[in-house]
Amino acid sequence: MKNGFMEEAIALAKCAKELGEVPVGAVVVKDGRIIGRGFNTRETEHDPTGHAEIVAIRQAASRCGSWKLDDCDIYVTLEPCPMCAGAIINSRIKRVFFGAYDLKGGAASNESVVNLFRLPFNHTPEVYGGFCEDACGELLSEFFKEKRENVKKE
Repeated sequence: MKNGFMEEAIALAKCAKELGEVPVGAVVVKDGRIIGRGFNTRETEHDPTGHAEIVAIRQAASRCGSWKLDDCDIYVTLEPCPMCAGAIINSRIKRVFFGAYDLKGGAASNESVVNLFRLPFNHTPEVYGGFCEDACGELLSEFFKEKRENVKKE
């Protein structure tokens, strides 16, 4: 079923792409059910916190009636940035599954800028990187390639 959750995150990333947003999608899962969905909305909402993870975490917390999501997992198509890693730590999400690594802005693996999940915070989620990495990375690569091509045409 884990692939199914990442497939839903990928579908959400495609929704973001259709809006001209960087194609990142996320779902929060509890007891085998999706309780939070999100995709990037920074451009459309003019909100710097409009990352897929933040949107999904807010929806999940609202549905649970608590900010504590300690029985939940999050699936996200791109490695979380420092802001999103902080939100994951603070919401006490149990496990993180991410697709593509973000070597320039990621905060969840030793291969990236920083690994906030390895610092001695009061909560440390389990992290699984590279989950469906090819599909997630391809979506991002296509988006930025199209963006570069459109700039050249102008």
